[in-house]
Amino acid sequence: MPFLVNVGPPVLTINQGNTFMVTQEDGQMISEGEFGVFADDTRFVSYYGIFANGQPWTRLNSSTTSYSTARVYLTNPKIETEDSTIPQGTLELVLSRVAGDGIHEDIDITNHGLTPIKFNLEIALRSDFADIFEVKSHHYIRRGHINTSWSEENGELNTTYINRNFQRRFLYRVRNASSPARFANGRITFLVELAARESWHTCCYYILSSDGAYPQADTDRSNTSMFPTECYEMAPEAEALHQQWFDNATQVTTAQEEVYRLYQQSVEDMGALRLYDLTLPSDTWVPAAGVPWFVTIFGRDSLIASLQCMLVRPNFALGTLKKLAQYQATEIDDWRDAQPGKMPHELRTGELAHFNRIPHTPYYGTADATPLYLILLHETWKWTGDIGLLHEYRDVALRCLDWIDRYGDLDGDGLQEFKTSSPQGIYNQGWKDSGDAIVYPDGSQVKAPIALCELQGYVFDAWMRMAEVFIALGEPERAIEFRQKAKTLQSQFEEQFWCEELGFYAYALDGDKQPVKSIVSNPGHCLWSGIVSPERAVQVIDRLMATDLWSGWGIRTLSADHLSFNPHSYHLGSIWAHDNGIIALGCKRYGSDIATAKIARGISEAASYFENYRLPEVYAGITQQKGAFPVQYAQANVPQAWAAGSIFHLIQAMLGLQADAPNGRLYVDPQLPKWLPDITLRQLTVGNAVIELRCWREDDRTHWHADVKTGELEIVQKSWQPW
Repeated sequence: MPFLVNVGPPVLTINQGNTFMVTQEDGQMISEGEFGVFADDTRFVSYYGIFANGQPWTRLNSSTTSYSTARVYLTNPKIETEDSTIPQGTLELVLSRVAGDGIHEDIDITNHGLTPIKFNLEIALRSDFADIFEVKSHHYIRRGHINTSWSEENGELNTTYINRNFQRRFLYRVRNASSPARFANGRITFLVELAARESWHTCCYYILSSDGAYPQADTDRSNTSMFPTECYEMAPEAEALHQQWFDNATQVTTAQEEVYRLYQQSVEDMGALRLYDLTLPSDTWVPAAGVPWFVTIFGRDSLIASLQCMLVRPNFALGTLKKLAQYQATEIDDWRDAQPGKMPHELRTGELAHFNRIPHTPYYGTADATPLYLILLHETWKWTGDIGLLHEYRDVALRCLDWIDRYGDLDGDGLQEFKTSSPQGIYNQGWKDSGDAIVYPDGSQVKAPIALCELQGYVFDAWMRMAEVFIALGEPERAIEFRQKAKTLQSQFEEQFWCEELGFYAYALDGDKQPVKSIVSNPGHCLWSGIVSPERAVQVIDRLMATDLWSGWGIRTLSADHLSFNPHSYHLGSIWAHDNGIIALGCKRYGSDIATAKIARGISEAASYFENYRLPEVYAGITQQKGAFPVQYAQANVPQAWAAGSIFHLIQAMLGLQADAPNGRLYVDPQLPKWLPDITLRQLTVGNAVIELRCWREDDRTHWHADVKTGELEIVQKSWQPW
């Protein structure tokens, strides 16, 4: 049985929508770090300290108990007062916090001593209003003007930041305090007087404004729309939306505890990452990429997370298709790496974006979001059966297809390449987008323009899917054109990317169209897309599962034999769960149930070492061996959308689920390994049908049974095939 490992920075993170709070385990925030209260890409609170007569409290224990709530238990050191000495451990201080439109904080102090006590409780707050890019880089340049004022009558600390036409405001509002609040020397103070066994309480509200005006809300404890009536509960509206997500999600039961707990936590995490938009229905969302660094619309991540969630519910896909279409580029803009038809990479709303100091308004420096959009559109149609989606996004899709031809292929040779035009652009524009991610075998950086192997696969897949879409739209001539393009690209891919001496596909073609022969995980995505020739698929899968790539806890991004290998890097030997989920789907597509199950086992076992079975964005590619455990990347996002969604892809792969709602069918091909003796999916929705699918092992064979609870659906056993 794996022992629990808490890795990475010791922090507490809570979030709701685009508001999140990151503190130390004692609930406090130091200025030197990545702590704070954030919203709209701005850090509203950069420092928080709580003291008793100037002395810090001592942490007893703390935890986040849901994605939006945290509780911290503190006790006192020995405190000398004017009247007496308060012995160490006499007082209990409980910080209870919940994220909503802002943060609601309850502070409760209990005197567990036998005699009365009196001391000053002090809360120190500072705001730097730093842009989130500055927080992440630890490089903050002071701009604008900060003004702080205290209203004793209202019990409010008001801090305003103004830089020309950019404003942010933070209000710390004290309510229901057992004693009056005062302010001096940068600290809010309360005189706390407690008899033996008596308790003291106050509510504090962190109210955040990005437009110069505070939300209109009555923040009295008895009547508030912004926050719950009790701090340690979600606000009623947020609770209802959260419950709606769980009630409608596909439910999984299995005797395999790791899979069950990972699935449950992943549904929770995806619920935590829903971004609400007033232009969308209340049950339609866009997934934020991850907390804390990517609580925003993020093209590639939002698309892949939406694909993963088809098994659970298609609502993310509906929101992602709608929102990204709204930001589809309409003109050439080199500063933002935009061209007509291109889908966005990342949208930011902080100060740096406001003053155009960064190109994220939005920024379009991704080569894969545009074909992935087409893949998601097709997959959403296949799961929902809603042909209205195809009519709604037909013109959006045509603009994507035009971008692939005109701008995705930079030199007109039929392949997809990328090269940034922006002075602040991303050099590597595939999913491994860190600056050092794409390397030659000698460790040097590959020169642009770069034609990544998986980009060819994504476009091949997009063309094949769009052929099916345009048949449904009654435009067969387009379908013929797209299939021909796909077949031509597939032939070209085999000719230029296959490296016979490696028995593997090249990572990429460089600026001279020479193959980059580094061994990486990327060709696994080519399996998923179906561009790999069936004759070579076995070699590709065997190479992916060789010991230099396979760690035991997943497939590494880069071979351990490579000169640049570093298991603790971001992309040069680390493990990404979403990468493994996509590869597992590819292995299933080409008939390798053994590899599919092995990947699923590795990822689910790795999850068991992390707190609450919550997979981080990325973890180290160290080898599984006795005494070792997965190590979280230092700046990993937790929760992170496509890390959470990886289990959905892994289950889909092991069960061989292929939705075909337009034709009233669901194809299944379950092959359960010995370590997963049974699994049942309830409330699985395909088109207008809701089904229960039960799979189990018996006599070394997998059996299955499906009940259609509502609607009409034919469930057929059928293996996956390449296009």
